[in-house]
Amino acid sequence: MARSSSAAVPTVRDVARLAGVSPGTVSKALNGQGQLRPETRSRVQAAAENLGFRPNQLARSLLSGRTYTVGVLTSDHFGRFSMPLMEGIEDSLGACHVSTLLCDGRGDSIREQHYVTELLNRRVDGIVVTGRRTDARPSLGRLPVPVVYVLIRSAASHDLSVTYDDRQGTELAISHLLAVGRTHIGYVGGPERHLATRTRREATDDALRAAGLTLRSTDVLIGEWSEAWGRAAAALMANRPRGQRVDGVFCASDQIARGVVDGMREAGIAVPEETSVVGFDNWDVMTEASRPPLTTVDPCLSKLGQFAASQLLNAIEGRELGSGTLLLPCELVVRDSSVPVLTRQAEAASVA
Repeated sequence: MARSSSAAVPTVRDVARLAGVSPGTVSKALNGQGQLRPETRSRVQAAAENLGFRPNQLARSLLSGRTYTVGVLTSDHFGRFSMPLMEGIEDSLGACHVSTLLCDGRGDSIREQHYVTELLNRRVDGIVVTGRRTDARPSLGRLPVPVVYVLIRSAASHDLSVTYDDRQGTELAISHLLAVGRTHIGYVGGPERHLATRTRREATDDALRAAGLTLRSTDVLIGEWSEAWGRAAAALMANRPRGQRVDGVFCASDQIARGVVDGMREAGIAVPEETSVVGFDNWDVMTEASRPPLTTVDPCLSKLGQFAASQLLNAIEGRELGSGTLLLPCELVVRDSSVPVLTRQAEAASVA
Protein backbone atom coordinates (compact mmCIF):
# COMPACT_ATOMS: atom_id res chain seq x y z
CA MET A 1 0.00 0.00 0.00
CA ALA A 2 1.40 3.43 -0.96
CA ARG A 3 2.27 5.80 1.83
CA SER A 4 0.38 9.08 2.01
CA SER A 5 2.23 12.25 1.01
CA SER A 6 2.04 13.53 4.58
CA ALA A 7 3.68 10.35 5.89
CA ALA A 8 6.40 10.53 3.23
CA VAL A 9 7.58 14.00 4.25
CA PRO A 10 9.75 14.03 7.40
CA THR A 11 8.89 16.61 10.06
CA VAL A 12 10.76 18.47 12.77
CA ARG A 13 9.38 15.95 15.27
CA ASP A 14 10.83 13.07 13.22
CA VAL A 15 14.26 14.72 13.27
CA ALA A 16 13.95 15.43 17.00
CA ARG A 17 13.02 11.81 17.73
CA LEU A 18 15.97 10.44 15.74
CA ALA A 19 18.46 12.90 17.27
CA GLY A 20 17.10 12.47 20.79
CA VAL A 21 16.38 16.18 21.32
CA SER A 22 13.38 18.49 21.49
CA PRO A 23 11.76 20.04 18.37
CA GLY A 24 12.93 23.44 19.59
CA THR A 25 16.54 22.26 19.66
CA VAL A 26 16.14 21.00 16.06
CA SER A 27 15.02 24.47 14.94
CA LYS A 28 17.94 26.15 16.69
CA ALA A 29 20.47 23.69 15.31
CA LEU A 30 19.28 23.93 11.71
CA ASN A 31 18.89 27.72 11.82
CA GLY A 32 22.36 28.29 13.27
CA GLN A 33 20.89 29.85 16.40
CA GLY A 34 21.10 29.27 20.14
CA GLN A 35 23.97 28.25 22.40
CA LEU A 36 24.15 24.57 21.50
CA ARG A 37 27.05 22.21 21.98
CA PRO A 38 28.81 21.38 18.68
CA GLU A 39 28.07 17.67 19.10
CA THR A 40 24.35 18.39 19.57
CA ARG A 41 24.22 20.57 16.46
CA SER A 42 26.10 17.91 14.47
CA ARG A 43 23.76 15.16 15.69
CA VAL A 44 20.70 17.14 14.62
CA GLN A 45 22.19 17.96 11.22
CA ALA A 46 23.08 14.29 10.68
CA ALA A 47 19.55 13.22 11.61
CA ALA A 48 18.01 15.77 9.24
CA GLU A 49 20.26 14.62 6.41
CA ASN A 50 19.49 10.97 7.15
CA LEU A 51 15.75 11.63 6.91
CA GLY A 52 15.99 14.00 3.97
CA PHE A 53 14.40 16.78 6.04
CA ARG A 54 14.15 20.23 4.45
CA PRO A 55 12.91 23.17 6.56
CA ASN A 56 9.88 24.99 5.21
CA GLN A 57 11.33 28.37 4.26
CA LEU A 58 8.03 30.23 4.40
CA ALA A 59 7.19 28.90 7.86
CA ARG A 60 10.71 29.63 8.99
CA SER A 61 10.44 33.24 7.80
CA LEU A 62 7.04 33.78 9.40
CA LEU A 63 8.24 32.46 12.74
CA SER A 64 11.49 34.44 12.81
CA GLY A 65 10.42 37.63 11.03
CA ARG A 66 13.34 37.14 8.63
CA THR A 67 13.57 36.32 4.93
CA TYR A 68 16.94 34.57 5.18
CA THR A 69 18.22 36.53 2.19
CA VAL A 70 21.06 39.04 1.99
CA GLY A 71 21.62 41.53 -0.82
CA VAL A 72 25.10 41.91 -2.33
CA LEU A 73 25.62 45.21 -4.15
CA THR A 74 28.76 45.36 -6.29
CA SER A 75 30.36 47.71 -8.81
CA ASP A 76 32.72 45.01 -10.09
CA HIS A 77 30.82 43.90 -13.19
CA PHE A 78 33.91 42.06 -14.45
CA GLY A 79 33.77 39.79 -11.41
CA ARG A 80 37.55 39.77 -10.95
CA PHE A 81 37.29 40.67 -7.25
CA SER A 82 33.62 40.11 -6.47
CA MET A 83 33.61 36.41 -7.44
CA PRO A 84 36.26 35.32 -4.87
CA LEU A 85 34.50 37.52 -2.32
CA MET A 86 31.16 35.92 -3.20
CA GLU A 87 32.61 32.46 -2.62
CA GLY A 88 33.55 33.48 0.91
CA ILE A 89 30.28 35.31 1.53
CA GLU A 90 28.22 32.33 0.39
CA ASP A 91 30.34 29.94 2.46
CA SER A 92 29.38 31.87 5.61
CA LEU A 93 25.76 32.57 4.67
CA GLY A 94 25.10 29.13 3.21
CA ALA A 95 26.10 27.45 6.46
CA CYS A 96 23.17 29.31 8.06
CA HIS A 97 20.82 28.60 5.13
CA VAL A 98 20.85 32.25 4.01
CA SER A 99 20.61 33.02 0.28
CA THR A 100 22.15 35.94 -1.61
CA LEU A 101 20.76 38.36 -4.21
CA LEU A 102 23.60 39.78 -6.33
CA CYS A 103 23.05 43.26 -7.82
CA ASP A 104 25.54 44.98 -10.15
CA GLY A 105 25.35 48.74 -9.64
CA ARG A 106 28.16 49.35 -12.19
CA GLY A 107 29.30 52.36 -10.17
CA ASP A 108 26.15 54.29 -11.12
CA SER A 109 24.59 55.97 -8.07
CA ILE A 110 21.07 56.02 -9.59
CA ARG A 111 21.27 52.35 -10.48
CA GLU A 112 22.58 51.56 -7.00
CA GLN A 113 19.73 53.43 -5.31
CA HIS A 114 17.24 51.50 -7.43
CA TYR A 115 18.75 48.21 -6.27
CA VAL A 116 18.83 49.29 -2.63
CA THR A 117 15.12 50.15 -2.85
CA GLU A 118 14.36 46.80 -4.47
CA LEU A 119 16.36 44.89 -1.87
CA LEU A 120 14.55 46.65 0.96
CA ASN A 121 11.20 45.95 -0.74
CA ARG A 122 12.16 42.28 -0.78
CA ARG A 123 12.84 42.60 2.96
CA VAL A 124 16.41 41.33 2.86
CA ASP A 125 17.95 40.79 6.29
CA GLY A 126 21.10 42.76 5.44
CA ILE A 127 23.26 44.14 2.63
CA VAL A 128 26.91 43.64 1.66
CA VAL A 129 28.49 46.37 -0.47
CA THR A 130 31.63 45.62 -2.49
CA GLY A 131 33.53 46.80 -5.55
CA ARG A 132 36.76 46.58 -7.51
CA ARG A 133 38.96 48.91 -5.44
CA THR A 134 39.80 49.58 -1.82
CA ASP A 135 39.13 53.32 -2.23
CA ALA A 136 36.43 54.99 -0.12
CA ARG A 137 32.96 55.31 -1.64
CA PRO A 138 29.81 57.21 -0.57
CA SER A 139 27.81 55.54 2.17
CA LEU A 140 24.37 54.11 1.46
CA GLY A 141 23.28 56.01 4.55
CA ARG A 142 21.50 54.60 7.56
CA LEU A 143 19.19 51.80 6.42
CA PRO A 144 16.66 49.70 8.36
CA VAL A 145 18.91 46.64 7.91
CA PRO A 146 22.62 46.19 8.77
CA VAL A 147 25.14 46.96 6.03
CA VAL A 148 28.78 45.83 5.74
CA TYR A 149 31.25 47.19 3.18
CA VAL A 150 33.88 44.67 2.09
CA LEU A 151 37.04 45.32 0.06
CA ILE A 152 35.69 48.75 -0.77
CA ARG A 153 35.43 51.24 2.11
CA SER A 154 32.61 53.51 3.16
CA ALA A 155 33.44 57.20 3.49
CA ALA A 156 31.18 57.37 6.56
CA SER A 157 32.87 56.61 9.89
CA HIS A 158 29.67 55.11 11.33
CA ASP A 159 29.70 52.27 8.76
CA LEU A 160 31.69 49.04 9.12
CA SER A 161 34.20 48.38 6.35
CA VAL A 162 36.26 45.18 6.07
CA THR A 163 39.25 45.03 3.75
CA TYR A 164 42.77 43.64 3.57
CA ASP A 165 45.85 45.30 5.05
CA ASP A 166 47.65 46.81 2.06
CA ARG A 167 50.63 47.98 4.10
CA GLN A 168 51.12 44.62 5.78
CA GLY A 169 50.92 42.88 2.39
CA THR A 170 53.54 45.24 0.96
CA GLU A 171 55.80 44.63 3.95
CA LEU A 172 55.58 40.88 3.25
CA ALA A 173 56.74 41.48 -0.33
CA ILE A 174 59.64 43.75 0.58
CA SER A 175 60.79 41.52 3.47
CA HIS A 176 60.84 38.59 1.05
CA LEU A 177 62.90 40.47 -1.53
CA LEU A 178 65.38 41.49 1.16
CA ALA A 179 65.51 37.91 2.47
CA VAL A 180 66.60 36.59 -0.95
CA GLY A 181 69.43 39.11 -1.03
CA ARG A 182 67.97 41.98 -3.06
CA THR A 183 69.25 45.43 -2.09
CA HIS A 184 68.25 47.70 -4.97
CA ILE A 185 64.48 47.43 -5.18
CA GLY A 186 62.11 49.26 -7.52
CA TYR A 187 58.36 49.84 -7.38
CA VAL A 188 56.01 49.70 -10.37
CA GLY A 189 52.45 50.87 -9.66
CA GLY A 190 49.15 51.65 -11.32
CA PRO A 191 47.46 55.04 -11.62
CA GLU A 192 48.42 57.54 -8.92
CA ARG A 193 44.75 58.36 -8.28
CA HIS A 194 44.16 54.88 -6.85
CA LEU A 195 44.59 54.41 -3.13
CA ALA A 196 46.29 51.03 -3.62
CA THR A 197 49.03 52.58 -5.76
CA ARG A 198 49.78 55.27 -3.17
CA THR A 199 49.56 53.00 -0.13
CA ARG A 200 51.82 50.31 -1.60
CA ARG A 201 54.38 52.90 -2.69
CA GLU A 202 54.47 54.50 0.77
CA ALA A 203 54.69 51.11 2.47
CA THR A 204 57.55 50.10 0.15
CA ASP A 205 59.41 53.29 1.05
CA ASP A 206 58.86 52.72 4.78
CA ALA A 207 59.90 49.05 4.67
CA LEU A 208 63.12 49.83 2.80
CA ARG A 209 63.93 52.73 5.11
CA ALA A 210 63.48 50.44 8.12
CA ALA A 211 66.07 48.12 6.53
CA GLY A 212 68.50 50.99 5.99
CA LEU A 213 67.82 51.22 2.27
CA THR A 214 66.30 53.88 0.04
CA LEU A 215 63.53 53.81 -2.54
CA ARG A 216 64.99 56.15 -5.13
CA SER A 217 62.59 58.38 -7.01
CA THR A 218 64.00 57.06 -10.30
CA ASP A 219 63.03 53.54 -9.21
CA VAL A 220 59.36 54.46 -8.78
CA LEU A 221 57.41 53.99 -12.02
CA ILE A 222 53.70 54.85 -12.08
CA GLY A 223 51.43 53.91 -14.99
CA GLU A 224 48.43 51.66 -15.63
CA TRP A 225 47.04 48.34 -14.36
CA SER A 226 48.20 46.40 -17.41
CA GLU A 227 50.78 43.96 -18.72
CA ALA A 228 51.69 46.48 -21.43
CA TRP A 229 52.68 48.99 -18.77
CA GLY A 230 54.70 46.31 -16.96
CA ARG A 231 56.66 45.56 -20.15
CA ALA A 232 57.26 49.28 -20.73
CA ALA A 233 58.44 49.74 -17.13
CA ALA A 234 60.82 46.77 -17.48
CA ALA A 235 62.31 48.32 -20.63
CA LEU A 236 62.91 51.59 -18.77
CA MET A 237 64.68 49.79 -15.92
CA ALA A 238 66.70 47.56 -18.26
CA ASN A 239 67.99 50.52 -20.28
CA ARG A 240 69.87 51.94 -17.30
CA PRO A 241 73.61 51.38 -16.84
CA ARG A 242 74.28 48.00 -15.21
CA GLY A 243 75.37 49.54 -11.90
CA GLN A 244 72.09 51.47 -11.61
CA ARG A 245 69.71 48.61 -12.38
CA VAL A 246 67.33 47.24 -9.78
CA ASP A 247 67.80 43.65 -8.65
CA GLY A 248 64.29 43.36 -7.22
CA VAL A 249 60.92 44.73 -8.30
CA PHE A 250 57.70 44.96 -6.31
CA CYS A 251 54.68 45.44 -8.59
CA ALA A 252 51.34 46.75 -7.34
CA SER A 253 49.40 44.11 -9.32
CA ASP A 254 49.96 40.73 -10.93
CA GLN A 255 49.09 42.14 -14.34
CA ILE A 256 51.94 44.62 -14.05
CA ALA A 257 54.26 41.96 -12.62
CA ARG A 258 53.67 39.55 -15.50
CA GLY A 259 54.45 42.36 -17.92
CA VAL A 260 57.64 43.18 -16.01
CA VAL A 261 58.77 39.54 -16.19
CA ASP A 262 58.13 39.45 -19.94
CA GLY A 263 59.86 42.80 -20.44
CA MET A 264 62.91 41.73 -18.47
CA ARG A 265 63.20 38.55 -20.52
CA GLU A 266 62.91 40.52 -23.77
CA ALA A 267 65.71 42.80 -22.54
CA GLY A 268 67.96 39.82 -21.79
CA ILE A 269 67.67 40.09 -18.00
CA ALA A 270 67.03 36.76 -16.28
CA VAL A 271 64.21 36.45 -13.73
CA PRO A 272 64.87 35.54 -10.95
CA GLU A 273 68.63 35.02 -11.38
CA GLU A 274 69.39 38.72 -11.98
CA THR A 275 66.14 40.37 -10.88
CA SER A 276 63.43 39.07 -8.53
CA VAL A 277 59.82 40.10 -9.21
CA VAL A 278 56.88 40.07 -6.78
CA GLY A 279 53.28 40.96 -7.65
CA PHE A 280 50.07 41.61 -5.73
CA ASP A 281 46.61 39.91 -5.94
CA ASN A 282 47.45 36.20 -6.44
CA TRP A 283 45.33 36.22 -9.59
CA ASP A 284 45.79 32.70 -10.98
CA VAL A 285 45.26 33.83 -14.57
CA MET A 286 48.43 35.92 -14.24
CA THR A 287 50.52 34.00 -11.72
CA GLU A 288 50.26 30.62 -13.43
CA ALA A 289 50.64 31.91 -17.00
CA SER A 290 53.75 33.92 -16.13
CA ARG A 291 57.14 32.40 -16.98
CA PRO A 292 58.47 31.89 -14.41
CA PRO A 293 55.35 31.66 -12.20
CA LEU A 294 54.83 34.75 -10.06
CA THR A 295 55.54 35.21 -6.40
CA THR A 296 52.71 37.41 -5.15
CA VAL A 297 50.83 38.84 -2.21
CA ASP A 298 47.47 37.15 -1.67
CA PRO A 299 44.80 39.50 -0.21
CA CYS A 300 42.78 36.38 0.71
CA LEU A 301 39.53 37.65 -0.79
CA SER A 302 37.54 34.53 0.03
CA LYS A 303 38.47 34.82 3.71
CA LEU A 304 37.60 38.50 3.52
CA GLY A 305 34.13 37.61 2.24
CA GLN A 306 33.66 34.99 4.94
CA PHE A 307 34.60 37.41 7.70
CA ALA A 308 32.42 40.25 6.38
CA ALA A 309 29.44 37.90 6.07
CA SER A 310 29.98 36.61 9.61
CA GLN A 311 29.92 40.19 10.90
CA LEU A 312 26.69 40.83 9.00
CA LEU A 313 25.11 37.65 10.39
CA ASN A 314 26.03 38.71 13.92
CA ALA A 315 24.30 42.05 13.35
CA ILE A 316 21.23 40.36 11.86
CA GLU A 317 20.99 38.25 15.00
CA GLY A 318 21.02 41.37 17.16
CA ARG A 319 24.69 41.81 18.06
CA GLU A 320 26.38 45.19 17.66
CA LEU A 321 27.86 45.65 14.19
CA GLY A 322 30.58 48.12 15.05
CA SER A 323 32.04 50.82 12.84
CA GLY A 324 35.26 51.98 11.21
CA THR A 325 37.61 49.89 9.09
CA LEU A 326 38.84 46.40 9.97
CA LEU A 327 42.02 45.26 8.20
CA LEU A 328 42.68 41.55 7.68
CA PRO A 329 46.21 40.23 6.99
CA CYS A 330 47.49 39.23 3.56
CA GLU A 331 49.65 36.18 2.81
CA LEU A 332 52.74 35.79 0.64
CA VAL A 333 52.70 33.03 -1.99
CA VAL A 334 56.28 32.27 -3.06
CA ARG A 335 56.89 31.01 -6.58
CA ASP A 336 59.84 30.98 -8.97
CA SER A 337 59.88 34.64 -10.05
CA SER A 338 61.57 35.81 -6.85
CA VAL A 339 63.89 33.10 -5.56
CA PRO A 340 67.21 32.73 -7.42
CA VAL A 341 68.29 29.17 -8.20
CA LEU A 342 71.36 29.44 -5.95
CA THR A 343 69.19 30.54 -3.04
CA ARG A 344 66.81 27.60 -3.57
CA GLN A 345 69.75 25.18 -3.72
CA ALA A 346 71.24 26.61 -0.53
CA GLU A 347 67.88 26.33 1.27
CA ALA A 348 67.49 22.72 0.07
CA ALA A 349 71.01 21.88 1.27
CA SER A 350 70.35 23.36 4.72
CA VAL A 351 67.17 21.29 5.08
CA ALA A 352 69.02 18.14 3.98
